Amino acid sequence: MFMKQSTPAAWEQVQLAAKLADLKDDHYRTVLTLSAMLELLIDKGLLSREELTVKAEQLDEQLESLIAASLHPMA
Repeated sequence: MFMKQSTPAAWEQVQLAAKLADLKDDHYRTVLTLSAMLELLIDKGLLSREELTVKAEQLDEQLESLIAASLHPMA
């Protein structure tokens, strides 16, 4: 009996899925570390949740403006 060899495209999909899984794990660890750092800063009284919320909203608005400007440079 002959074993059907996998095609390069199928192998590329397997490799892509593995890379995606690695990225998800890296993302999870980054978010977990950031969350722990923020909790420590809040617990120590160096930062309040309100300050964090305001700063996050400011940064989000700035990023949205930059993205909009890059998508519509002549506007």
